[in-house]
Amino acid sequence: MNQQTQQIPVVRMEHITKHFPGVLANDDVSLELYPGQVLALLGENGAGKSTLMNMLVGLYRPDSGSIYIRGELADIHSPQDSMALGVGMIHQEFMLVGNMTVAENIVLGMRELPFVPKIDQIRAKITELSKRYGLQVDPDAVIHDLSVGEQQRVEILKLVYRGADILILDEPTAVLTPGESRDLNKIIKKMLSEGKSAIFITHKMDEVIEFSHKVQVLRKGKTVNTCDTAGVTPQDLANMMVGRDILFSLDRCAYNPGGVKLKVDHVTVVNPLGSRPFLDDVSLEIHRGEIIGIAGVAGNGQTQLTEAITGLLHCTSGKIFIDGKDMTNSTPLQVIRAGVSHIPADRGANGVVGDMSVGDNLAMKKYRTSEISRGVVIKRSFLRAFADKLIEAFVIKTPDQDTCVKFLSGGNIQKTILAREIDSCGGVLIAVYPSRGLDVGATEAVRQNLILQRDKGNAVLLVSEELDELQMVADKIAVMFEGRIMGIRDVKETNTEELGMMMAGATGVRRNA
Repeated sequence: MNQQTQQIPVVRMEHITKHFPGVLANDDVSLELYPGQVLALLGENGAGKSTLMNMLVGLYRPDSGSIYIRGELADIHSPQDSMALGVGMIHQEFMLVGNMTVAENIVLGMRELPFVPKIDQIRAKITELSKRYGLQVDPDAVIHDLSVGEQQRVEILKLVYRGADILILDEPTAVLTPGESRDLNKIIKKMLSEGKSAIFITHKMDEVIEFSHKVQVLRKGKTVNTCDTAGVTPQDLANMMVGRDILFSLDRCAYNPGGVKLKVDHVTVVNPLGSRPFLDDVSLEIHRGEIIGIAGVAGNGQTQLTEAITGLLHCTSGKIFIDGKDMTNSTPLQVIRAGVSHIPADRGANGVVGDMSVGDNLAMKKYRTSEISRGVVIKRSFLRAFADKLIEAFVIKTPDQDTCVKFLSGGNIQKTILAREIDSCGGVLIAVYPSRGLDVGATEAVRQNLILQRDKGNAVLLVSEELDELQMVADKIAVMFEGRIMGIRDVKETNTEELGMMMAGATGVRRNA
């Protein structure tokens, strides 16, 4: 990208400070964004990136400091105020109403709509914009029926539809495949050519270099560096973020799998609202001391496979065995008692209880054990010591363990889930997008923990949309397309091109051995 700048920035934030109970989220932070520019905002989980942007879009008010839009002092009290100024944000956690359609979500809250909206015109405009930017989505689809990746497209379309020309993208590629991320880059370039500007929050070093003109690094709420992207390396950026060297490769013991720990045998799960099943005759085995990676574009059955294994989704036919025991259509509690840990795809809905404390969320799987409880009486001292141990081990940034987990950053919520599930793993660990939304240092730790579980003799099922992660961590990779497994490959005997072809549904690649 060629930087296009003018003298007056479209956004200028001066000396912004924001406190939360027990936390100084932003400490005298200043920022500038120019027309036609992409500014990458980089930092560890909890560094203050999302808080800073939430003040720009009116979700929070700064304790001190000023915000200028196109040279004019802006008094932003709400997202409506920011949108009226042409500022829109795609949040890390989607702001969509699940039981409403795509079209209804896109126009929800728009004050200029007539009392009876002309839905045909709305549909037509959404269809035109989706084609224009390569964001194909059905305007009449209900949000809860869409994959996470499809919901991301709706969020992007919502900003485009409303005419935002200052775009804030908070981890927009966390739910996208490599191909979809490249498509997003094309979309951003097209928007820049139309005079728009963007602030891009990400933890992925290669995306910073590919997408942005300038990068600003936050650490513990303060700006530690601002520089042109040209000339910096991923290692440079990682060092700025965490203040130490980051490993971009992982050491691991030799691959020496044991007996079958988890077996999925010809499982089919019917989709009651669609003609194509969620899972179509899926078979898979995971051995002790083995990591099987699941690759695929979002919405091709990966999440449903993990939910069928963990008792969250009913199998129409087929069998699921754990240690040779038939666990088909068992309850989630029965699956947990069989030694299965589950890091879910949707951390907010299925991973934590937001109104409970960090400590209680960490101890959730310990309540039925004698370690934490005596009958109906909770041993609070043991619970607190247990929670403190996990907070320290997984570097969860929280004022204290009594803080409601919903007040943590998205990455630290993810760390809370990871700590609980890895600690409680009794033989099988199912990890669905475990590094999504995590900074480079936390991602390194997650991958090391997955390999540690494998080296302990546990069976690990890793679902990821990042082929680099799968190729780094997994022993074998299974590719899913339209609810079927297209092939299973040894990591050492495949490449990105072959896996990408299978992810797209190509049938001309070699079949399973």
